[in-house]
Amino acid sequence: MTIAPTNLDEPCGEHFTYRDLVECGETWSHLAPPAGEGIDNAPRVSETFNALRSLCATVLDPAVNRFGRIVLTYGFASPRLTRHIRGRIAPAIDQHASHEVNRAGVPICSRLGAAADFLVPGVDSREVARWIVDSAAFDRLYFYDPDRPLHVSVGPENMRQVVHMRRTASGRRVPRIVAVGSL
Repeated sequence: MTIAPTNLDEPCGEHFTYRDLVECGETWSHLAPPAGEGIDNAPRVSETFNALRSLCATVLDPAVNRFGRIVLTYGFASPRLTRHIRGRIAPAIDQHASHEVNRAGVPICSRLGAAADFLVPGVDSREVARWIVDSAAFDRLYFYDPDRPLHVSVGPENMRQVVHMRRTASGRRVPRIVAVGSL
């Protein structure tokens, strides 16, 4: 176990700080001062910091090195942040909570690891997904649409599972495990 950094501006990887992964996304931005009341979304568990470093080293930094600038649209999510997100997340399985625990001391997500959603401006997300599958260690990758962010996680299971979140005629998203060539 490592000691968690006290400064979120410490490097988390070659191109990112912890703050980049903690203070990103629509909900955090909406709640951030001066527009909102502000929210402390900092991790509390040292293993979370280790997992965020692993996410940067294995997926995010290599993606920047390959494609140039990437835009993080959702990163680490503490219970304090997820209370403000309605209906679009699954904290028990999506790995954005990383190694954080609930009040009973049980991991919020039993998959552990860490996750981020990101897109590469001007690049089809299918191309980015294919590159991740060919070049990076990952646990789960969720593909939505060519112009939408990808969700990618790292974790101890290292499943290398690719899930296409297909939209039904009613507009609902349905997960389907696929081979990357079928994206």
